[in-house]
Amino acid sequence: MRRAGAFIRWAGISLAALASACTLLPEQKTVDIYRLPSAQAAASQGQAQAWSLRIRSPHADATLDSARIAVIVQGDQISTYGGARWTDAPPALLRARLAQAFRLDGRVASVSTTDSNVRADLELDSDLRAFQSEYRGSVPYAVVSLDVRLISTSTRRVVASRSFEMAQPADGVEVPAVVSAFGLASDALAAQVVRWAVEQGAAAQSGKPE
Repeated sequence: MRRAGAFIRWAGISLAALASACTLLPEQKTVDIYRLPSAQAAASQGQAQAWSLRIRSPHADATLDSARIAVIVQGDQISTYGGARWTDAPPALLRARLAQAFRLDGRVASVSTTDSNVRADLELDSDLRAFQSEYRGSVPYAVVSLDVRLISTSTRRVVASRSFEMAQPADGVEVPAVVSAFGLASDALAAQVVRWAVEQGAAAQSGKPE
């Protein structure tokens, strides 16, 4: 009986200690997930051209290939907004934005991404150099920078290349305002890429033997 009583007391103390330890664990923080907003409107820019385009996900370093929202407050140190994430890594977000922009433009007969096995005449390959918020004085800017190459899928030759960059000031320092700025910057950059790629693609295909 004494042993049984001692065991019960020991068990009670252990459970009380465990319950106390559980209350000391840090509370789980809520993470806000943000989509990349878009204000693009459906507006075809002309007759579809008889060539097709495949869009690859931009190449990016480990810092940018993450769902965390990057920010540079000063110098070269890259941080992230705590408790905030993108729905996907920036390369995937930007690929989707580019594909959407080409389809809304309507001048490329067929637009696909590397998620599908659709054959294409040209391929849009790129390097994502920046997709972060940068403080310029007291104002955060959404900066999106992309080095783009238009490649012939039959010869693997680069037919044209160009660098694009957009910097959009945010209306405030809060994360939702910064996210809105990213949407505007991405829309503007995608529009520039579409205009350039359509011109270069048409020129490349016009000189292609039948």
